[in-house]
Amino acid sequence: MVGSNRLSSRIVFLYIPLALFTIFLLFPFYWMLIISLKPNSLLLNTRVNPLYLTEFTLRHYRYLFENTDFPRWAWNTAVVTFGATLLSLTCSILMGYALGRFRFKGGNLMGTAVFLAYLIPPTLLFIPLSQVVVRFGIYNEYWALILTYPTFLIPFASWLLMGYFRTIPRELEECAMIDGASRIQAMRRIILPLALPGVLSAAIFSFTLSWNEFLYALVFMGSGHMKTIPVGTVNDLIRADVFQWGPLMAAAVLGSVPVAVVYMFFVDHYVSGMTAGAVKG
Repeated sequence: MVGSNRLSSRIVFLYIPLALFTIFLLFPFYWMLIISLKPNSLLLNTRVNPLYLTEFTLRHYRYLFENTDFPRWAWNTAVVTFGATLLSLTCSILMGYALGRFRFKGGNLMGTAVFLAYLIPPTLLFIPLSQVVVRFGIYNEYWALILTYPTFLIPFASWLLMGYFRTIPRELEECAMIDGASRIQAMRRIILPLALPGVLSAAIFSFTLSWNEFLYALVFMGSGHMKTIPVGTVNDLIRADVFQWGPLMAAAVLGSVPVAVVYMFFVDHYVSGMTAGAVKG
């Protein structure tokens, strides 16, 4: 009887909420997929259930590759994303390590200021940043985004890594330095391997925001063949009040694949307490 009550409680309070949340979370992706596979004749047909796929076509995907510059958009997005992520992660590791491991006056205040910098909306920054981009002569080039994306990637990633570095026992680093390792060697060989879950979290965060960013990409690199996927999709597939829903959803599906792959391969590395017991024994 007790076991039956426990099972009923788990179903009501655990499995049902999880199932509802999963449906709510995955429904947008399901909707994009079925719209991208429907022929145009069924997209606005009210006599057909919109949740079912009665006919199948790849015409919208062929349209993307044959009538738009989608492969170029994908390449531009990948170059900018990997470049900005690498630059931001390098700076964030150094900044997070300094704020998380060193003890100096004003360190906590500086860490809070770094996080508050992330809260500044991009709509306030793109005008002064556009002047910087033009002055350096990198408008409509990859460097225009690779150097501007870190303005909102580094603050949050540094704050995240700062908190993670603080969870690693200082004794590990001190023992390595007593054995003759320098500060850089101790960070590279001892601290960074233990902080791998935090580093991967910061990397995935930076990758996702860079891949989906729209405003800076539109202003700094949104003309000609240098468009990214968000900018090219909006500019070329939405014309006045005409929305090409099939190609739009096909571009959304293809644009979501890299982010989904990144999460799929690295989600297992989100491990807490990786250093628990590291100094015991």
